[in-house]
Amino acid sequence: MDNTFPAEEKLFRAVYPPEVVEMFWRFDGKVSSAAFADPRGLSVDREGERSFRQAAASMKERFDGRILFLRVKNCTEIGALVRYLPSPDNPYHSEIHGSESAVLLSKVQRRHLADKAVIVS
Repeated sequence: MDNTFPAEEKLFRAVYPPEVVEMFWRFDGKVSSAAFADPRGLSVDREGERSFRQAAASMKERFDGRILFLRVKNCTEIGALVRYLPSPDNPYHSEIHGSESAVLLSKVQRRHLADKAVIVS
């Protein structure tokens, strides 16, 4: 894998459920834009060469909470950058940054991603 992300590639994120962090969820059950605010970069796992099922199952095994996904195109259409940043224990780790010069996503970018997020489990 490299820093090339196809537009349709899925990016998976774990979000604490409302009973743990209420502000990450709206009253209608959808994820809130607050779940996309991280000043260190929004941590995600890329789908990579895995199937959707394999990627989602991997997230569920490693994280508590609800698993959701976005597509790379959901990020690029708002000027957010997807960066491939594998860690020693996770070859799929990536981050979403607000721009080349800003790690934190803007409020508008966070709102857009919250609207596009699909809850898997």
